[in-house]
Amino acid sequence: MSHAWTLVSRPKGSPTLENFALKDFSDRPLNDGEIRVRNSFFSVDPYMRPRMNEGESYIAPFELNEPMTGAAVGQVIETRSNRLKVGDRVSHFMGWRDVATLKANDALSLPDTDLKDEYFLDVLGTIGMTAYFGLFSVAEARPGDVVFVSAAAGAVGSLVVQIAKLRGMAVIGSAGGAEKCDFVRSLGADQVIDYKSPGSFQEKLRKAAPDGLDVYFDNVGGEQLDAAMGVAKWNARFAICGMISMYNSDTPTGFSNLSYVISKRLQVRGFINTDFMARRAECVAQMGYWVSKGMIDSRYTIFDSLEKGPEAFFSLFSGGNTGKALVRLGS
Repeated sequence: MSHAWTLVSRPKGSPTLENFALKDFSDRPLNDGEIRVRNSFFSVDPYMRPRMNEGESYIAPFELNEPMTGAAVGQVIETRSNRLKVGDRVSHFMGWRDVATLKANDALSLPDTDLKDEYFLDVLGTIGMTAYFGLFSVAEARPGDVVFVSAAAGAVGSLVVQIAKLRGMAVIGSAGGAEKCDFVRSLGADQVIDYKSPGSFQEKLRKAAPDGLDVYFDNVGGEQLDAAMGVAKWNARFAICGMISMYNSDTPTGFSNLSYVISKRLQVRGFINTDFMARRAECVAQMGYWVSKGMIDSRYTIFDSLEKGPEAFFSLFSGGNTGKALVRLGS
């Protein structure tokens, strides 16, 4: 018997615990080519909120009353595959549960090293790919650029701050509250804006970047995206990764500076990490080098036990996490 979180109703506005149910599922016999994995960690991420709605998106919505999915890491405990054996460590997309049954071809074998499982849901996983390719391939950031990173204390943002500094850029980060702002400074950001402090965010950003922005790495949308358009230089490049400030809102957000996309010739490009899956090895090699040399700091907010899944997810929207939010499962 395995246990998995399901979505039992679609949220209106911010999700609540009533939208979820933890259910038992019988473990059927494996088919040829399948494996069973005991998960050690699963990831909660902002993109999961739009998946709770009906409608077309880049990834299918969660089905009601079916196990939810997302990135996870675990160990093979049963196999009918020649590719993976019992004891192998793998990453896969069958999170939100303690035990996953899946095709072996849908799992990625992880190296037999002492690297912690957490790394493969963060800097060496899709989070690292999002930061790396978003900054260097989408925004085409280069040494000397002035880069603004929103949600800079979050999983993706905290990596973007660090790799931008490693490549010789000036970095402005935004975060909410003194503790998170201090964390972003500790990562090397040249300036940090507390978006929760009183006053116009655009004026704060203009003060931080009096000569304008070359790059904006957007994790939040809304007011900060609008402000970045107002402060951007001509031909600035925007990498649109997420819009967490807008996910729980049913009210369309107005953008007073949207016309600058034309007048300033802004390059605004949305992306997801799977756009670059064919280049994954490039990212893992570079990020792995930085990790091995202690040049990247990863911080986690870990919620212990499967029962904490929704609580971990809610923390993404309440400001209750710093760095990557993960759910750790018992051995």
